[in-house]
Amino acid sequence: MTQTPADDRPAPGPLAGLRVLELGQLIAGPFTGTLLAYFGAEVIKIEPPEGDPIRQWRVVRDGTSLWWHSIGRNKKSVRIDLKTGEGRALVGRLAARCDVLVENFRPGTLEKWGLGPEVLKAANPGLVIARISGYGQDGPYAGKAGYASVCEGFGGLRYVNGMPGEPPVRPNLSIGDTLAALHAVIGILMALHQRGRSGSGQVVDVALFEAVYNLLESVVPEFDGAGVVREPSGTTVTGIVPTNTYRCADGRWAIIGGNGDSIYKRLMRAAGRADLADDPRLAHNPGRVQHEAEIDAAIAAWTATLPLAEVVSSLETAGVPAGPIYSVRDMFADPQYQARGLFERVEIDGKPLAIPAIPPKLSATPGGTRWSGPAIGAHTGEVLGEWLGMDAEAVNGLRQRGVI
Repeated sequence: MTQTPADDRPAPGPLAGLRVLELGQLIAGPFTGTLLAYFGAEVIKIEPPEGDPIRQWRVVRDGTSLWWHSIGRNKKSVRIDLKTGEGRALVGRLAARCDVLVENFRPGTLEKWGLGPEVLKAANPGLVIARISGYGQDGPYAGKAGYASVCEGFGGLRYVNGMPGEPPVRPNLSIGDTLAALHAVIGILMALHQRGRSGSGQVVDVALFEAVYNLLESVVPEFDGAGVVREPSGTTVTGIVPTNTYRCADGRWAIIGGNGDSIYKRLMRAAGRADLADDPRLAHNPGRVQHEAEIDAAIAAWTATLPLAEVVSSLETAGVPAGPIYSVRDMFADPQYQARGLFERVEIDGKPLAIPAIPPKLSATPGGTRWSGPAIGAHTGEVLGEWLGMDAEAVNGLRQRGVI
């Protein structure tokens, strides 16, 4: 598999010079590595002999998942069999030369391999170790397997997502994994900042369910202070009116957020309902909450008479927040996505492929895709030679013994 870089930007990124060892598989750990690599870190991904399972997940082209070319970008792939003692020793030596180690195995796995934090930090006191798991490194559930789907439910997100009285809904994504990766990166950067003062690394303990729990806004204080359990509310948000999704004449959907007092008045006038705009019962949000059904029915009756583009255009002219619900096809066609550079192109065996750019945008040291996900073990010899000083004969010996 040959790849052409997405672009030739020379900017090294704000994390240039940072060495990261990625031991995770699938999504949460690897996406953490992707984020760090995108902004310049040198990320060494340790893969088992058969490679990360995500290489075969979802849509596969020419034997490799299209997803892999995105989540594996900018990483150096090193094949090491961690089931062997020699393989674990190699990983320990690599960790001694790193700033950060990322892993998302079940708690206790590193310790079982003789690579727990105490061992790693004895050889490298400044090492920051990010540990991502379903339920965290301690507590009665620490040993449980923690997949995003289960942790999204346990963390409270699924409970509030869906239509009242119907089964909770899952977005067609592994949100818990992605949120955990974002939290891991935040923790890593904070730990590195602290290391700059103290010289010592630390463990960053990220639980998938806690990353989801961190999204719950006012759910906890409202329950504790008022006994209120926030329930699923379909396409609305409880206690804020109007904010909803409305079908248009062409069958497409508009999201309209008219919950500010002055915005509400402009919305209802744009919808031809000056009577509701000026109704004193509806002047403020508490009154609108009491009459939510009446307001939503009026807005829905209006949007049903116009195509989506006209609904959005008229509301934008009136200063009312509104917009479409996009599929990925819509994203590719939209000028804002193009203007913001949200698609980066790589070439895989002569075939172009768009992969998503990764925000945020930095003005002086932007991130970028330097190469797409590499072949399994593509950098094994390079890394063992440069990092550990191993010559070709030593590397070949490891290959012959099935260590790499």
